[in-house]
Amino acid sequence: MNPPEKRPATPEEGTSAAVLHAVGAVPSLLPLAAESTRFTFSSSLDSDGRAAPRTRVIGRQWLTIGRWAGNIDAAARVADKLVDNAVRHGKPFDDGKIVLRMLALGETEELLIEVDDAYADFPDFNQVSRPNREPCSAPTGLWWLAHYYGTLSWATKQDDTGQVIGKTVQAILPVRWDGDV
Repeated sequence: MNPPEKRPATPEEGTSAAVLHAVGAVPSLLPLAAESTRFTFSSSLDSDGRAAPRTRVIGRQWLTIGRWAGNIDAAARVADKLVDNAVRHGKPFDDGKIVLRMLALGETEELLIEVDDAYADFPDFNQVSRPNREPCSAPTGLWWLAHYYGTLSWATKQDDTGQVIGKTVQAILPVRWDGDV
């Protein structure tokens, strides 16, 4: 799996200075959507108990429409878990919503899944983001991302004035992983 190209740690003029938090990584900027993005989907979701199941349904639809070559059910499950975590542990924006984005990267065909919420912290990130693919009796939450060989990162989200207004949690899923047919 080749991760998307990262922007330099020192922002250039006119770019965002959001810092990426990733396990064992040097802080850098979140990857921006490349011009070669195969498709982009974005939706605002009500931050309630129905957001995660809705995400799974619309995720399957949009990944099918976008003809993503990876495991659509796995990607929809990961998106569901990211949205569920934002609803349970994050905070909705003033309009009561959180934001879901999915982008298929043209060069690598990896899937970028991003969820924005208004809570600017990710407590215990290093603990919950450890890649542990071992089967467990009751898999929950972000375990699914590790199971599908994805990577997790997050960054604070800023408005145009530089004011921190929340965070973006980002998962990157490969098109294929060991065991895929």
